[in-house]
Amino acid sequence: DAELMTKSTGLGDQLYVGAFDLSGDIGSIGGISSGVTGTFDVTGIDKSAHERILGQRDGSIEYSAFFNDAANRAHARLSLLPTIDREVSYFRGQVLGNPAASTVGKQIGYDPTRGADGSLTIAAQALSNGFGLDWGLQLTAGQRTDGSATNGTGVDFTTVSTTFGWQAYLHVFAFTGTSVTVTLQDSADNVSFANLAGGAFTVATGLTSERLAGSTTATVRRYVRAITSGTFSNAVFAVAFTRNEAEVRI
Repeated sequence: DAELMTKSTGLGDQLYVGAFDLSGDIGSIGGISSGVTGTFDVTGIDKSAHERILGQRDGSIEYSAFFNDAANRAHARLSLLPTIDREVSYFRGQVLGNPAASTVGKQIGYDPTRGADGSLTIAAQALSNGFGLDWGLQLTAGQRTDGSATNGTGVDFTTVSTTFGWQAYLHVFAFTGTSVTVTLQDSADNVSFANLAGGAFTVATGLTSERLAGSTTATVRRYVRAITSGTFSNAVFAVAFTRNEAEVRI
């Protein structure tokens, strides 16, 4: 069979932790994992083979950072070891429609290692909390900068529509103005768009990040885009969107 996907390297990737782009300080991604914690055996006595149902979803993003003590860089943001959840996203390159992996999780560890050669690196992990890890597509080509209300470009999810809901992640890295609202829209033809039900992120007045999810039975049409509205002169942000292709627990 002919190859349907294009092979690529991991050059030009991005890692966003909450409202901060730490990509320039990240030396490697140790692993991106998703799945379930196990299965439950629910075999009835009338069965001749095992019956199993899936357990809880799980996920994590592990990464290694170079030590950088500049403002809002790796040391300043990771050494805090916050107890709150943070949205973490890995963007494969900076191309509209490219894959992205996102999760809401706790930061596990801040573990610097000083090598014999003088190198100083930090190991950290985002371990999902309350949700699993979502693989989706970039609705922005890495970071997007809007100077006023803007309609983004539709991303083609190829199939006509699905009826299993969606999840999305927003990271706002810089903002000047009163407020900005990022809203998700879908379309059947990439011309006429309509707002997804529940598809407006919380109004942003500064740096922020957020996970949003629609109904698990929501219909999502073939094309999806992110638009902005509000009163602002500069909004720098990134959006990852997952359209579920089968029934999921979000």
